[in-house]
Amino acid sequence: MANDASFVEFQRVQKSYDGEILVVKDLNLSMPKGEFLTMLGPSGSGKTTCLMMLAGFETATHGEILLDGSPINNIPPHKRGIGMVFQNYALFPHMTVAENLSFPLEVRKMGKSDREAKVKRALDMVQMGEFGGRRPAQLSGGQQQRIALARALVFEPELVLMDEPLGALDKQLREHMQFEITNLAHDLGITTVYVTHDQTEALTMSDRVAVFDDGRIQQLAPPDTLYEEPENSFVAQFIGENNTLEGVLKSVNGDECVVTLDSGEEIDAKPVNVSQPGERTKVSIRPERVEFNKDRLHADAHTLKATVQEFIYMGDIFRFRLRVAGRDDFIVKTRNAPDAVRLKPGEEIEIGWLPKDCRALDA
Repeated sequence: MANDASFVEFQRVQKSYDGEILVVKDLNLSMPKGEFLTMLGPSGSGKTTCLMMLAGFETATHGEILLDGSPINNIPPHKRGIGMVFQNYALFPHMTVAENLSFPLEVRKMGKSDREAKVKRALDMVQMGEFGGRRPAQLSGGQQQRIALARALVFEPELVLMDEPLGALDKQLREHMQFEITNLAHDLGITTVYVTHDQTEALTMSDRVAVFDDGRIQQLAPPDTLYEEPENSFVAQFIGENNTLEGVLKSVNGDECVVTLDSGEEIDAKPVNVSQPGERTKVSIRPERVEFNKDRLHADAHTLKATVQEFIYMGDIFRFRLRVAGRDDFIVKTRNAPDAVRLKPGEEIEIGWLPKDCRALDA
């Protein structure tokens, strides 16, 4: 029996379709019971392949996948007791909503009265109690997605897998469903593995996020850690908006380093993925960590000269594009507040940030 720390476990899992190129490379991942974990990454990064191996629709080329301490590599999908939700809903069009939900229970040889009780409970869970007699074609996209979710939950699985389940919905409905799915998963104590390429979705919904690139997990951490403390330049660029300045590491002293930018200026940063002076580095600063209201700049702040290229009014925030250290794509975001600074293109200003908010990463 696995301890609580590893309800789902990937041990040195690899996957190749042609015997040569590895789509998933040496994956080690451990999930406790009840966690909502999102696998996030660009197309072809290996995240969906990992989900399909866990579901049993793909077989690992190497390594072991465990569920609650037992190896499941050789167990067929329908015997793993895992709920699945896909982007295309995969509902049977010739069946009513209630029949769609009843189907996984019939497969499990459950009696009629038990089936009816579970179907009713699952429909009520997703606020679709009135819709049991309708067919999928009579439902909107959002309603079909709720039914697909209810069908995945109807047999009360301990693990639910979701592959881009909200991809086909419009923005407002998608945000509403994100909130509903997360609440439902936590209320029912279901362990959830969720696959998406949408960073906002991953940050809003997850207990932890595994960022995939090139068949490997680049970083596995809670959303705030991923955003505030990216471990490499891929994660910094992929999660949220990010400013990058390139240069060479001049010196490293414990938690601080000095970087000579390609434009000649020197800045202080926190060394994260660099070690030796002379190494190339990309320095990462989040747009909301940059300040250009002089009165608000901390004594330790590092300052650089900047020229305003563009001002964009976005309602709750102002977005400025600046020319900084020879680059025209430096972004600063400020809150729309009574004392907010408004600047016009062409204005020259000084910007600043704290060294701890500036991370020296791999080049």
